[in-house]
Amino acid sequence: MATYTANPPLPSEDKRWRIINGTMRRHGYSRNALIETLHTVQQSFGYLDEESLKFVAKSLRVPLSQAFGVATFYHFFSLKPPGEHTCLICTGTACYIKGAAHLVARAEKFLGVKSGETTADGKVSLLTARCLGSCSLAPVAVFDGDLKANAGEDQMQEQIDAWLAAPEVAPAGEGAENRKDAQSVV
Repeated sequence: MATYTANPPLPSEDKRWRIINGTMRRHGYSRNALIETLHTVQQSFGYLDEESLKFVAKSLRVPLSQAFGVATFYHFFSLKPPGEHTCLICTGTACYIKGAAHLVARAEKFLGVKSGETTADGKVSLLTARCLGSCSLAPVAVFDGDLKANAGEDQMQEQIDAWLAAPEVAPAGEGAENRKDAQSVV
């Protein structure tokens, strides 16, 4: 039995690729590490693009079609960059019965996107999930990781309005000296 030792070069000098490579190395570049490695990519970059799927597939010696199949099968994975904010609405049976479909329809209309899409300005991603396991709290929505029980259209509308009205925040590292100067003046 041959041992696999040749690893493809990292796609770029971005330090996040070293973290992803570390996950694969920790699992001995085993084909069985595909899901965990894709989770690491998702956590590192926020989504799975073609470059990352090719790199992971080549590194773990799995067909690209298998990596793509896993990435599209599991709801956790996204093939598109996420928005600055995320509105996730549960559409499981209990939530659906208690009005989740109306929440989704209202969010789609207000944001001008379909479920699974991000607004053109990159501010909000609208997502749905089959079940969040909080059936007794139905309908459930998750706004930027904060679960809201008995979510209503007005509550959702207020949250989306707040996101859209908020000024854009400079990415980490950009303009840090300006923010520091502004804080010292106050």
